[in-house]
Amino acid sequence: MTENHHAPKRLIVVSNRLPFNVKIEDGTLQYAGSAGGVATGLASYLAGLHQRANALREYVWVGWPGATIDAAFEEQLKREAREQYNSHPVFLTDEEMDQFYFGFCNSTIWPLFHYFPSYTAYQEKQWQQYRHVNEVFCKGVLEVLRPDDLVWVHDYHLMLLPRLLKQAMPSLQVGFFLHIPFPSFEIFRLLPGSWRRDILDGLLGADLIGFHTFDYTQHFLQCVLRILGLEHNMGQILTPDRVVKVETFPMGIDYEKFSTAANSPEVKQEAQKLRQPLGDVKIILSVDRLDYTKGILNRLAAFEILLDTHAEYRGKVVLVMNVVPSRIGVYEYDKMKRQIEELVGKINGRFSSIEWTPVIYLYRNTPFETLVAHYAISDVALVTPLRDGMNLVAKEYVASRTEGTGVLILSEMAGAVKELGEAITINPNNREEISDAMKQALEIPLDEQKSRIRTMQLRLRRYNVNRWAQDFTHELMQTEQVQNKFCAKLMNFAAKEELIDAYRSRSRRILLLDYDGTLTPLVSHPAAARPTQELLQLITSLATVPGNSVVLISGRDKETLQAWFGALPVSLAAEHGTWIRESGEEWKMPKQLTSDWKAQIRAILEIYADRLPGAMIEEKDFSLAWHYRTADPEQGLMLARELTDHLVTFTANIDLQVMRGHKVIEVRGAGVNKGTAAQYLLAKDQFDFILSLGDDWTDEDMFGAMPEWAYTIRVGMAGTHARFNLRTPRDVLRLLETIAKVSAEIESPEKTLSETR
Repeated sequence: MTENHHAPKRLIVVSNRLPFNVKIEDGTLQYAGSAGGVATGLASYLAGLHQRANALREYVWVGWPGATIDAAFEEQLKREAREQYNSHPVFLTDEEMDQFYFGFCNSTIWPLFHYFPSYTAYQEKQWQQYRHVNEVFCKGVLEVLRPDDLVWVHDYHLMLLPRLLKQAMPSLQVGFFLHIPFPSFEIFRLLPGSWRRDILDGLLGADLIGFHTFDYTQHFLQCVLRILGLEHNMGQILTPDRVVKVETFPMGIDYEKFSTAANSPEVKQEAQKLRQPLGDVKIILSVDRLDYTKGILNRLAAFEILLDTHAEYRGKVVLVMNVVPSRIGVYEYDKMKRQIEELVGKINGRFSSIEWTPVIYLYRNTPFETLVAHYAISDVALVTPLRDGMNLVAKEYVASRTEGTGVLILSEMAGAVKELGEAITINPNNREEISDAMKQALEIPLDEQKSRIRTMQLRLRRYNVNRWAQDFTHELMQTEQVQNKFCAKLMNFAAKEELIDAYRSRSRRILLLDYDGTLTPLVSHPAAARPTQELLQLITSLATVPGNSVVLISGRDKETLQAWFGALPVSLAAEHGTWIRESGEEWKMPKQLTSDWKAQIRAILEIYADRLPGAMIEEKDFSLAWHYRTADPEQGLMLARELTDHLVTFTANIDLQVMRGHKVIEVRGAGVNKGTAAQYLLAKDQFDFILSLGDDWTDEDMFGAMPEWAYTIRVGMAGTHARFNLRTPRDVLRLLETIAKVSAEIESPEKTLSETR
């Protein structure tokens, strides 16, 4: 990794492909521009980066150069890519690209995320190669990375990369943008369990995750909730180590590039050349890459219906169908190409005359000037994908209509439809509907055409690709402030050293420890959280140090705590302090409570448990708990809120309290909580060192009852009254293990000194 703390802040763009292609001819490297969507979209933004008044003035683009490069040329390519293109190549073998790109990316993710599950392959070898290539990209990024760089990862090829980068450099600011749809939970869950969890976890390595539309954003948040169990608050996901922001950024186009080109002499000349042989007919334009997601066959079939049912349009309208070659040699694409050509032949065979051919079929890559010329001469643009992340063709067509005329027919399944509401929207699966839309488009008066086009143009001009990129990078830079605020209480090395020094120098110490979620991770079934032998030994080692008092203070019932920890020389507080058993004594209740309210509350809890499969009721001596940890997380969250409102209203005039914990709602007597239990135990001695550890809202009462100088720590990165946060139970155990080592020094300083020597 490059070390340079004083260099300007740079943007590191990472995508599957570099903005150029490389091939070796006659022993030399030959470069050509890339036609990829990401490369085209970002080109103008990056070109003007050094002119903008913001913190980002430079960039480096990391990606694959488009071909397998012989090792003898690698260093030369690295040098020339850096000097000529501000780029850094990632080298992959043919085998890696075959399994990664043609395999997992385009045989699994592409069809599944576009709602074609029947086309989706699930090959373990391809998945492993996907993981491997993401690791290769991580190494490539680290080769050029500086500590202050901003990393922006693009698209479905690299969904594991954000987490890998974060693991290598936790302080790095990482953004991710998905350029294709993110599917609904019911589609995403078709991936094998470990794959889908790894993909979500990989994406959550980013500080900011962007999608084209609100729908895709919501689908992602729903999958994170239902698969990983992580809730969000207004698009902010609280992970164990930080906050991840998830937002919608609809990608724009280089509006000026298209509108200016449409008025250029070159394009006007090309437009005249294209228009002349077609004669005085209306032109409907279809431009798309050859792909089963684009709905090309449905467009052709709809055009056939138009000519079949409306004879007046025969000889008066032409469908210009420009299909860009894609994935040649792949069976589904070759088959689709044959089907398109057969249908074009059928339509032309049925309806053409000597003077008129209804479908002009072009199977080729189209130069920029020719593409804009096609936009300029076409009366109607037919953009009807079956599913599309955004679809920039629709925006390009609108931007190229400098005279303000033209009609856009747009699929309701394209992301662009959210911004282009003045288009005629259709269901791309309904061929009759597409046919009717074509008829409507051909008959719209010029005044209405201009009104629709001008409105869309104003919108696209305002929110162009530069604005899109600026908004994303600005938001990504802002995440640093969010993370700093979020991590402000995170216990750092200095705070740990201070705690250890205080522990070492004090003689009357008390350790108040929650159990579930603090000393052990939360689990689906409470009984599965039985303490390990190692944990029992750790607790015992702390409790047997002279001057130490250890208290396990939990929401669990006293029978469970007695069975698990009764043999240890520790004090126990069960049911959040309803029952207390001081070390070596019997269980007792600091405050007398009744349970005559249980029957009424149990009846309410049972109604909600019956409505939510997986929910269960736990009965303790003086409390009832409604658990929904194993239930559907989305439905559970909704019913938990409803149940809480119901219980709070029902118990308003009763001496009860309703507590929300992690996947649990508990009802118990008022005036008893972990705070009152802690105060009861603190009053037993003049303690000069207090350590209080918990992970839940129920532990906030305990933190609030502590003196200001106490070391209060909440596990998990959440807002808290505690002085510090630790990320996970594993961090808690490391801290307690360190304290145990210090305890050994306190007990046997001579022995420790001897061992050190």
